[in-house]
Amino acid sequence: MRLASFAAMAAVLVATAASAQQATPRLAITIYNNDIALVEDVRNVEVGAGRTRLEFPNVSGRIQPQTASLRADGVSIVEQNFDFDLLTPVKMMEKAVGSRVRLVRTNPATGREVIETAEVLSANQGVVLRIGDRIEVLRDDGLPVRVLFDRIPENLRAKPTLSVTVDSQRAGTRSAALRYLTNGIAWSADYVGVFDERAGTLSMQGWVTLTNRTGASYANARTQLVAGAPGEVGRGSPGVRRGGTGGPSSDETSFADYHIYTLPEPTTIAENQTKQVSFLDAPNARAAKVYEVERNGYQSERFASGAAVRLTLRNARETGLGAALPEGTVRLYTKDSTGRVQFIGEDNIGHTSEGSDVVLDVGTAFDVTSQSTVVRRENPSSGITVTEMAYVFRNARAEPVTIDFRQGGIDGDHDFQRSSIEPKQIDANTFGWSVPVPARGETRLTFTIREGKRTEPTR
Repeated sequence: MRLASFAAMAAVLVATAASAQQATPRLAITIYNNDIALVEDVRNVEVGAGRTRLEFPNVSGRIQPQTASLRADGVSIVEQNFDFDLLTPVKMMEKAVGSRVRLVRTNPATGREVIETAEVLSANQGVVLRIGDRIEVLRDDGLPVRVLFDRIPENLRAKPTLSVTVDSQRAGTRSAALRYLTNGIAWSADYVGVFDERAGTLSMQGWVTLTNRTGASYANARTQLVAGAPGEVGRGSPGVRRGGTGGPSSDETSFADYHIYTLPEPTTIAENQTKQVSFLDAPNARAAKVYEVERNGYQSERFASGAAVRLTLRNARETGLGAALPEGTVRLYTKDSTGRVQFIGEDNIGHTSEGSDVVLDVGTAFDVTSQSTVVRRENPSSGITVTEMAYVFRNARAEPVTIDFRQGGIDGDHDFQRSSIEPKQIDANTFGWSVPVPARGETRLTFTIREGKRTEPTR
């Protein structure tokens, strides 16, 4: 009884030790912006004692083999090979050059089959055969002919396969973690926003589009997206453009100088597939529509031009947003007077951090316009220019609007002598005005500016 108990206990300990060396198979993919992804593939493999060969099928066909690393308890790597020569009819014929195959020809009228042995002489732009004392070209003319092979060549694989020769201290099943970089997986973000002007809200939805052209499928993979592109040899570091909107349900973290987004659930990315995964739902983000007019320098305009229409919002939690979002295209819609949703424009946003002010360019208004006139320009003395300007802002809408007007190109030495609306200095060479325009009316902004320094005459 005692010996049996010890034996049972030993069996339990062995089983426990064996299970501790195993892990639940899992797959994780981290996708970057520059057509590169990190794949972590954890599998349970059977390892023999001493030097053995492990095969990992269904790896990416665009793997960077030099980046592959394998970690398993008690295992050291001797060498690794990436077999990307895939099993196809063309490859089978190419590998059969110099060897013999069997041809099966079927008589279309009688259905009788005739089998001949042929030597494959060439498989370059067609198949050339020697059958007995004649040379024949295997034509693709629709006649019922098929080729029989005795075996599959050793280096042809049904799927891309990474084979690793290892030296193991002991035999048994254990967990092996395979990591590698691959090209062929890309991601992009797209947003749909419906703007309610009366309520001052923007309903935002976000989608991540995943595209897989690696030649392999990734089932139930934990997927992470990285905002920012790691530097590579021969490739510079990319810049980051201005921000966008927020409020995602996906998990966000930061590492190094990058931002990483984790999709809320594992997803399957099939071979040659493009799929979309929802990651954002912000139904009531506060936003405002603004009209902007910018001028650089002073000139008279023959015709009026439409004001730029923009949506502004603050990427903060108190506004219904407040999270980092990946770069992408925002497509904007609003309801017309009949309640139908209409497309009003689109704009790109860059990788966006929390706390950013966001401006989305919608388009150009046709019912809110501006027109400038140079009323007077003179040079009262050497180096001095006095310009009198008039701007007419018109509003054909049924409600009043405010136009943010910016005048750039102002000399460093300047003096506003008269302005019908008080200006605000934006920077050293730009001034701004908030111009209220009544419904179906117009507002005239005038100012006189003196620029330049008086040049003292030389004696």
